[in-house]
Amino acid sequence: MPRATTAGGPDVALLPATPDGWLPHALAHFDQVLVDHAHCEKKAAANALSLLQSYPDVPGLPAHMARLAREESAHLAKVLQLMEKRGLVLGFDKGDPYAQGLQALLRKGAKERRVDRFLVAALIEARSCERLALLAQGLVKTDPALARFYEELATSEHGHQRLFVRLALEVEPKDVVGARLAELAQAEAALVRSLPVRAAVH
Repeated sequence: MPRATTAGGPDVALLPATPDGWLPHALAHFDQVLVDHAHCEKKAAANALSLLQSYPDVPGLPAHMARLAREESAHLAKVLQLMEKRGLVLGFDKGDPYAQGLQALLRKGAKERRVDRFLVAALIEARSCERLALLAQGLVKTDPALARFYEELATSEHGHQRLFVRLALEVEPKDVVGARLAELAQAEAALVRSLPVRAAVH
């Protein structure tokens, strides 16, 4: 697991590892993965700004989300450069069943929804970290420069998941956050097991 570079809460424990078949499939269809990755970075930047709009009163959140939106946008720009070199077009987002499945778990009440948004974001970042690190390992022999890029991104995502847990701990007690994160991690595990292997980050 890459070392975190952003101070924050504890690491998110993913219950199932990514299936063994994901990496070879992703490498064999890497152009599709790149397009999906660009959409992921775009949505991560948008989510940071959405959280800033929704919860400007959470201590530390405005500055953190402003920086996060800038960082995710920079990642998007780099992925778009890689796509341009390969003659790829971004196109419209066809949707991500993984993220959609997690978003469906958000509770209705304002207080509950707030902590859920932070924890769902933490789970998405943790899974992204795992899979980008796998891509780095898979590319190291064929494209060392690209492998380094994905290793850097994995380290960044690791810091992001810790940040979102820290934000959850700003608004709810540790025992409440821990219990809800455990519930959501179980649901994330079931979702990962139910989805087919896709040429996508999630």
